[in-house]
Amino acid sequence: MKVLVTGGAGFIGSHVIDGLRAAGHSVAVIDDLSTGSRDNLPADVPLHVADICDEQAVRRIVAEERPDAICHQAAQMSVSRSVREPAFDARVNCLGMIHVLSAAAEIGCRRVVFASSGGVLYGEVTSPAAEDTPADPMSPYGITKWVGERYLGFFAREHGIAAVALRYSNVYGPRQNPHGEAGVVAIFLNRLLTGQAATINGDGRYVRDYVYATDVARANILALTASADTIRPGSVVPVNIGTGIGVDVVGLERHVRAALSTCRGEATLPAPVHGPARPGDLRSNLVDPSRAAQVLGWRPEVRLDDGLLRTARSFADRAAARG
Repeated sequence: MKVLVTGGAGFIGSHVIDGLRAAGHSVAVIDDLSTGSRDNLPADVPLHVADICDEQAVRRIVAEERPDAICHQAAQMSVSRSVREPAFDARVNCLGMIHVLSAAAEIGCRRVVFASSGGVLYGEVTSPAAEDTPADPMSPYGITKWVGERYLGFFAREHGIAAVALRYSNVYGPRQNPHGEAGVVAIFLNRLLTGQAATINGDGRYVRDYVYATDVARANILALTASADTIRPGSVVPVNIGTGIGVDVVGLERHVRAALSTCRGEATLPAPVHGPARPGDLRSNLVDPSRAAQVLGWRPEVRLDDGLLRTARSFADRAAARG
């Protein structure tokens, strides 16, 4: 199978690429490299440097590659940026997605997997939310992910596409960009590796569900390759991808510090400091991954402590290589 991965040079997309290649599939990538990097990809993976907001470029690339399936990872992914710049968020996450779906329909692409977000669709939930939980997005980012799922449903019905909306919880792991506003694990590690204290927003009692990047990549591959009896043409199957286990940011920072201390052999790292709360942040959000097990045969395999240790080692190795 040939798969075109939008945002494939980014954090999650590059792990999807690795998994697809390991499974013997052919791949190509669209990425504008605004947050992704060519270094995240094997040298022989075709990379089209283009913005999904450029409709003509997307149509040309999709027509050239003619993929059997599209894995749509490209997005504006910062909640706080969406609050500050809702028009930019909508342009990337709504219009960009329409461009991708229109191009897919033009060539008769039969399968689309969309990176949605359980972490923003369900609003404030204190117990793991199932997929039938009413959507209650509280930020422009959440709104555009919900709208994206509605557009996915429209294109699936109109063009006979088999579609899956993977509703991620908070994803972490190697290659996450530490310089943006999303990705608290990467941000904490980057600060600690430069001798600075991690900054916890507000009181830090924001509960989240953290899922490891290779587990998320595996979910994408299962969704891309599931049989037509499982993922039927003309409809969208929403599937939560998370652990159902909540950790607040104060506890997460403590786990991150412990992981980095273990892999670097340092007994003491700077204690955290607290900064102002971020607008748009939910107090609690968890997802129930039961449907993923039923529909895709997917379960999270990497425990938080193990995933944080792997991530800390990756970040420490990269820091050492840079000197």
